[in-house]
Amino acid sequence: MANYDNADRVEFRVRDCALAAIGTGYRARDMRELRYQLLTIPADCLYYHFWGTRLRPRFGSPEYINDFAEWASNGLHDTPLAERVGVLDPTNYDSLGELRSDLIDVIDERLDEVTVAPWARADRRFEFVRGELVLFNTNHRLHRPADLAEVLPHLTTGSVYYHVIDARGRTEEGHDDFSVWLEGYGEEYAELILRIREVNPYFLALDRLRDEFARICNTYFEDA
Repeated sequence: MANYDNADRVEFRVRDCALAAIGTGYRARDMRELRYQLLTIPADCLYYHFWGTRLRPRFGSPEYINDFAEWASNGLHDTPLAERVGVLDPTNYDSLGELRSDLIDVIDERLDEVTVAPWARADRRFEFVRGELVLFNTNHRLHRPADLAEVLPHLTTGSVYYHVIDARGRTEEGHDDFSVWLEGYGEEYAELILRIREVNPYFLALDRLRDEFARICNTYFEDA
C-alpha cells in the first residue's frame, strides 16, 4: 500500500496478492448445521466466503457471489434461501458481526417456512474455510495522482483485491488504498476521491472493478 512517511507527497507502491485457502474443520450438511456453525466460526471465515470468491478461479458466471448463497442453490437446491442470502451486501455493514447476525436471521426465517430442512449429499457439504493473504511486491510505483490513469488498466486482479477489497479492513475508515493516498494531496482531488468511493466493490468482478476505476481516473484527468 502507500508509504505515508512523507506528509502529502508520497510514493504509492502497488502490491499484488494471492489468497491461500485454509480448512477449519467446520462443516454443515443442512441449514440447521449451517446456522449452528455460523454462531462460532472465526470472523475471517465469514470474510472469506463473502469476499474470497474474487480471487478463486471460477468457471463460467456463477449466479451468486458469496459461497453461502451458491451452496444454498447448488447444494441444498433451496432457491428462496439462495436468493435471500445472495443479496446480502457486506459493504452495508460496519462489522462482520452485524453481517453474521443478518445471515443467521435469514436462515432462521427460512427454517420457519419449511417443514423439513433440505440437506446436501455427503460430498456437497459446506466446508468452512478461512483465507491467508500472501503478498508480493510489484514494479509499479505511483508518484503523482495522474499516474493512476496510466497504471490502473494494467493491474492484476490480485493488486485490485489487495488495494480495494483488503484495504477496507486495513484503512481507518474502511476505504480503498487509492482514495486514501489521494487524501494526502488535500482538497485538490476531493472530486476524484468521491467518484472512486461511490463504486460498490462487492457486485463487480475484480477485472470489471479495475476497469471502472480506470475509467473514472481517465475521465477525471482528461477533463481536468
